[in-house]
Amino acid sequence: MASLTPAHSTSPASPPLRLPWAWIGVAPFLLFAVLFLILPTAFLVVGAFRDADGHFTFGNLRELFSPTILSAYWISIKISAASALLGAIAGAFMAYSAASGGLPRWIKPTLATFSGVASNFAGVPLAFAFLATLGRQGLVTVFLNASFGLNIYAYGFNLLSFWGLTLTYLYFQMPLMILIFTPAIEGLRREWREAATILGASTWQYWRYIAGPVLMPTFLGASLLLFANAFGAIATAYALTGSSLNIVTILLYAQIRGDVLHNQNLGYAIALGMVLITALSNLAYIWLRVRAERWLK
Repeated sequence: MASLTPAHSTSPASPPLRLPWAWIGVAPFLLFAVLFLILPTAFLVVGAFRDADGHFTFGNLRELFSPTILSAYWISIKISAASALLGAIAGAFMAYSAASGGLPRWIKPTLATFSGVASNFAGVPLAFAFLATLGRQGLVTVFLNASFGLNIYAYGFNLLSFWGLTLTYLYFQMPLMILIFTPAIEGLRREWREAATILGASTWQYWRYIAGPVLMPTFLGASLLLFANAFGAIATAYALTGSSLNIVTILLYAQIRGDVLHNQNLGYAIALGMVLITALSNLAYIWLRVRAERWLK
């Protein structure tokens, strides 16, 4: 009698887990984001709720509402908003002039190349360039005084002031706006203008009801990005004005690295407030950019 051998059911081996090759390409970005964005932000959050002895406290956050720190935040917000708005308006007009085709063809690539360089030109070199140009003994200041008898400092201009720092920020704000806004200008379809003209629309009506609503999300989003770009700048402001202008980035530097105002945990709280303001600006920019891309597809 043949012995019956119980049949053992064998399940097919599960395929090994494979990481798609596409993830390998973005691995450096993810590593960079974790090391230089997520972990430092988490470190700031923890440090903002600790005192010098490492105990949990809300004291650092309460100090953010002191008059000195609130004034620093307010000055930084005003400078960032002024440079963002002026840079967005001027950059939008320059982008339209270069992309509309009314200028010589070499203007557009030249402006794009300059914008790519100037949008990253900041810090001590930019501060020195403006001091050498518009300082009290700067090239333009001396030229205007010697040639036309015009002393701009006698009329209230001061490079080491609110408007002086705003003017300096415009050097990298306008090129950044040009780089962002030019693709939106180029995304306006010629058929829209032709259809509006055939239907009897004037130039004002075309911009009011067609081109304006299409470009407005991009313009507002780029303005928010410029605001965040200026709000976090420190090297240019510190090299240009030192501690004469109480902006929040210089105050943060004094709290973390300074000898007199050294309070590291308060500096973490100030940095956390800056992160929240910048994050809100960037989130609004991303939302507006998504809305703009719907029209330009």
